[in-house]
Amino acid sequence: MSDIILETRKISKSFGSLRASDGISIDLRAGEIHAVIGPNGAGKSTLIHQICGGLRPDAGQVLLQGQDVTGLTTAARARRGLGRTFQISALAMEDSVLENTMLGALGASGRPWRFLAPVMGQRTLRENAEAALERVGLTDSMHTRTAALSHGQRRQLEVAVALTLDPQTFVMDEPMAGLGAEGSKNLTGFLDGLRDQAPILLVEHDMDAVFALADRISVLVYGRIIATGTVEEIRRDPTVREAYLGEEA
Repeated sequence: MSDIILETRKISKSFGSLRASDGISIDLRAGEIHAVIGPNGAGKSTLIHQICGGLRPDAGQVLLQGQDVTGLTTAARARRGLGRTFQISALAMEDSVLENTMLGALGASGRPWRFLAPVMGQRTLRENAEAALERVGLTDSMHTRTAALSHGQRRQLEVAVALTLDPQTFVMDEPMAGLGAEGSKNLTGFLDGLRDQAPILLVEHDMDAVFALADRISVLVYGRIIATGTVEEIRRDPTVREAYLGEEA
């Protein structure tokens, strides 16, 4: 049985004359963190949107656990086990940590809700939310207003929301963005342990975090994958050094 959980097969996307994705094929395997790196404008956000359902490729396929999900909505992919965190937080800052976890999961599941009180009284939903918050270390903060959390804690909360849907994989868009050195170190440690829950496709500019976490790295430049390999293989690749890493390698 294949250990590939998430896969793109030659996906392409153009905006007018700009080819943002040019036949991209990558995969994410069970138990790993696969990082996608590249310069600004390389097409990383376009790739993420196609994987998660925000954009439909002009050509190619997105597969989740071997099933073609290319035509499915973002919510439908979430229900099938695709968990996502965002570069810019999508949390409701005035709601509590627990409320965000419950309502975020409910919204991602596609189930309707009208009033906060009835939703908060749903026992199964609440138990799932509390279990997810315990998993990410936010149990003591569950009644805290989300705006009062640190940036790193908000990232953990986004993961908790995804965990309530029992994800088969995570797609993370620059989770280190806005964190200082200590915050990045703490979140790196957290993500390192999270791969046991579900593999992670990680788009990230923080190369210290990428080199510490990634089992494999794919380098995206001008909409094309120019190299995929281990950390050391990518560090040594002269094409990658010239196109992106430079002295960071």
